[in-house]
Amino acid sequence: MQILIADDSDLVRQRLAMLIEKIPGIEVVGEASDVHHALESIDRLQPDLVIVDLHMPGNGLHLVDVVGARLGRPTMVVLTNHPYPQYRDRCLKAGAEYFFDKATEFDAVVRVLTDLAQSRPGATPSF
Repeated sequence: MQILIADDSDLVRQRLAMLIEKIPGIEVVGEASDVHHALESIDRLQPDLVIVDLHMPGNGLHLVDVVGARLGRPTMVVLTNHPYPQYRDRCLKAGAEYFFDKATEFDAVVRVLTDLAQSRPGATPSF
């Protein structure tokens, strides 16, 4: 499974990439620090999944809206410091499959990615 991380924080992107590298069957194929570069990277790399920060240059909500409207789009995981119900509702309605609070659910992203990687056809279960 190929993943793109779209977050304006270098530290968050590095931490996510470090955690994701440990998950068998998953590869971080790109990173973007703003919406413009995220959209370019999605078009160029065709990742299976995108991790999206809502508050980054270009407006992460816009990224969720644009990607969510595409056919054959990647799975979207929103990871934000702004886990307000109105953002959660809007993102899920726009097509995001997951919505997590960076402050309290950061590790949940790793669990979800592990589950997704293991459920893919041809995946080898980790024991």
